Amino acid sequence: MMSRTALDLWVGIFVAIGFAALAFLAFKVANFSALNASETYRIEAPFDNIGGLKVRAPVKSAGVLIGRVQAIRFDSDSYRALVQMEIDKRFEFPADSSASILTSGLLGEQYIGLDAGADVEPLKDGDRVLLTQSAVVLEKLIGQFLFDKAAAPAAQ
Repeated sequence: MMSRTALDLWVGIFVAIGFAALAFLAFKVANFSALNASETYRIEAPFDNIGGLKVRAPVKSAGVLIGRVQAIRFDSDSYRALVQMEIDKRFEFPADSSASILTSGLLGEQYIGLDAGADVEPLKDGDRVLLTQSAVVLEKLIGQFLFDKAAAPAAQ
């Protein structure tokens, strides 16, 4: 039979392993990236409307996760939203690449889709993507559809 101190030691070890596992899962769920911050480069893109895009939203190309939205701010000079993204250094994109705000499914999360251009120069840290397509706002589409239906003459 085990002595009381040995049993207490084993219980303590299992509790410590449990806390370590919970901390690991918390960092995975939160997509904690402070550990690999040096392996990314930052670019920014101006958008007329970002819809429901949030900080830490995915940046994808061809459906593959290549980075995350780092910051969103309002540019009071151009009255546009400036979205700053961190892109993994393994992925180089041409300087004339384009960025679009897309939605996963009909009502899913919004993310940025980065489409490669044809320029020979790659995007560098601090560059700006000038070709952008803003988010499609479902409420505006429905309102426009209803307004167009109301303004159309009745069929006879």
